[in-house]
Amino acid sequence: MPHFAPPGPLGFGGAPLGNMFDVVDEATAEAALVAAWDSGVRYFDTAPHYGSGLSEHRFGTVLRRYPREQFVLSTKVGRLLRPDASYPENPPFKESLPFRVELDYSYDGVMRSIEDSYQRLGLAQIDIAFVHDLAADHLGDAWEEQFEIARTGAFRALAELRDQGVIKGWGLGVNRTEPCVRAIEQADPDVFLLAGRYSLLNQPALDRLFPLCAERGVHVVVGGPYNSGLLAGGRNFEYQEAPADMIEKRDRIAAICERHGADIRSAALQFCAAHPVVAAIIPGAKRPDKVRENARLMAATVPAAVWEELREEALIPADAPVPTASN
Repeated sequence: MPHFAPPGPLGFGGAPLGNMFDVVDEATAEAALVAAWDSGVRYFDTAPHYGSGLSEHRFGTVLRRYPREQFVLSTKVGRLLRPDASYPENPPFKESLPFRVELDYSYDGVMRSIEDSYQRLGLAQIDIAFVHDLAADHLGDAWEEQFEIARTGAFRALAELRDQGVIKGWGLGVNRTEPCVRAIEQADPDVFLLAGRYSLLNQPALDRLFPLCAERGVHVVVGGPYNSGLLAGGRNFEYQEAPADMIEKRDRIAAICERHGADIRSAALQFCAAHPVVAAIIPGAKRPDKVRENARLMAATVPAAVWEELREEALIPADAPVPTASN
């Protein structure tokens, strides 16, 4: 049975609409989602963690307007939301909803999480469920213990839901490759949402994970194609101040793009989408103008000479697939 993949190349990631780093008002959040739809986006990803339910609420409010069979929706499991009138902080999200976030990768916790997401979204169908942040960057040394809980709990629950036709696919939504490799070796995932591990600046996923995905027919959604903004003109890399070597590398790539009349942001998006295992990319956007800009950048021409020079200068790996002229 072939593994399910979301439509691409461009999807819409929901973390910014959970007030990640900055507060987004309701009108702007709605306009951003409408702009994504009007730009041809048909894949939308959210999570309970984003604003303690806020992102899911906002997604459902807009997506309920459109025919359900015309888009693919993913959300995440691994955190349950408990009512808490004290409005506990949930960094990096601002002004979250009044819920306390509790980690839970168990079978029962995942089944509860899916039911809760239906209610927040106001939708009766979730296409893909990602096990969220099951990795060392969020869990520290406990990640392997939690992985084992998820293997016998979350993975089993999601595989059952997939086999019953309740969802179409499942996988991990993480910022590290190691748990994805382990999941392929120990379970039967369909698709991963991998943030920051495959970009124009760094490609650790190219070594082991992507070949494994190709071998098993597993798809990948690439999150963070701008590496937290560094490739889009910002100063952050992986959610913090960018190190000097990455800024220097970004500047060298930008100079090559500029010399050939290309936008580094177009190169960043199109590079991620060019790998055969990548089904979609989800750059973050809070405002409708940025959503429309991402669609334009995705469609803009990047001359073949850009890719040739990036390879010659060893700024991208020689074996990394690059867009062809038809892209």
